[in-house]
Amino acid sequence: MTNNHDIGAVNELPENLEELKRAANRTSSWRDRLNAVNELGNWNTEPTIKLLQHVLKNDQVFQVREAAYLKLKQLDEDVQMPAKNKGELFKGTNKILLRIKKSLPEGHTFEEFKEKLQKTRLDLYDTYEGDKDAEFDSWLHGIWETLGRR
Repeated sequence: MTNNHDIGAVNELPENLEELKRAANRTSSWRDRLNAVNELGNWNTEPTIKLLQHVLKNDQVFQVREAAYLKLKQLDEDVQMPAKNKGELFKGTNKILLRIKKSLPEGHTFEEFKEKLQKTRLDLYDTYEGDKDAEFDSWLHGIWETLGRR
């Protein structure tokens, strides 16, 4: 068992704890949540560990949950590796996407669809972008092509 000071963890609260809490819960940006998790992992305190545990259990983006898991392991916490998401991350995703597609004019492009999705449902867009990573565009394009026609 290593001493937490050897891995760079500090045993006092970070000055920006409130800011890190907000970032760790920001649904519109998985990257902000990931950055917050990485910073929180440098602090070996009960509040920061509880926040990392919350992210590990509740975040919809696997990369963010995985980062929380790794940080908690570094802090010698007894945690289980999170499972990769299966199925829809948002209830009714296909209905939401179909509604967005139908709101666009006939003959619209995939880029127009993608842009409208990002503007109207940033939470959904951001979560799937984080979850799908490099596969996001091809996944979204495949759905766009198969959604019901007007």
